[in-house]
Amino acid sequence: MPFLATKAVFSVNSRFNIFEMSRLQLLEFEDQPWFPSLIRNFGTDFLQFLSNKTKMYDPIIPMLEKGVNAAKTENIVDLGSGGGGGMIWINEKLRESHPLLDIHLTDLYPNKDAFQYTVSTADNFHFHDTPIDARGVPEKLQGLRTQFLSFHHFNPDDARSILQNAVENKQPILIVEAQERSVPSILAMIFSHLTLWLATPFIRPFKWTRLLFTYLIPITPLVVMWDGIVSALRTYSVTELKSLVEKVDNSNTYTRQIEKVKGGPGILIYLYGEVTN
Repeated sequence: MPFLATKAVFSVNSRFNIFEMSRLQLLEFEDQPWFPSLIRNFGTDFLQFLSNKTKMYDPIIPMLEKGVNAAKTENIVDLGSGGGGGMIWINEKLRESHPLLDIHLTDLYPNKDAFQYTVSTADNFHFHDTPIDARGVPEKLQGLRTQFLSFHHFNPDDARSILQNAVENKQPILIVEAQERSVPSILAMIFSHLTLWLATPFIRPFKWTRLLFTYLIPITPLVVMWDGIVSALRTYSVTELKSLVEKVDNSNTYTRQIEKVKGGPGILIYLYGEVTN
């Protein structure tokens, strides 16, 4: 399948550590419907493990609390959940202030084993084993919508559709990315296979096939590295997120907060929006 890319413009700042470039709509293996679900799930399991162990989402806990309060329900609807993201740790943290919290895990390609593992960790997790598209969330799923490490998968038109759907349904939304188009992020992705090799024996649920395709037939490390690099190159900047919101119909009914903050082992870029009238 050919790569789809916007025109890229590269430059280096005075410290020679940041590339400035246009966003690239490249191919990630995990997006492809033909890609083996076994390997896709190993990749999302790794992201879940890393997110929970590093507590990378600690800086946006206040935004999660704000969103749950704005939703006027104790529900979080997690879109593009993958392997569950950092929801295990997030849940432990949020239940301190929201003991009645419920979290619904959804994905276009549900990782059922990972969802079942996440559900086993707490009694307030629920998962949907049928595909749910973030561009058209069923009305029955009410609450704060979240997306962790998944918004970059969508091209600008589809990304706007996700925001538009939240506006039309008057649901708060919090989108979080943990990488950016920078040399440090890209280098971290290049060496992500080393982290995967170290982490694999501790990832749950344990599977012998995970060891096979990590160490003996190293498909998973190669896919994780490639998709990680592409993720960085596809990530929307703060400026681009602001532009996306401005193009959403009736976006003036939403207050929004779009920032980049230090978080976990790197940075977090987030977009938060909630209805105002």
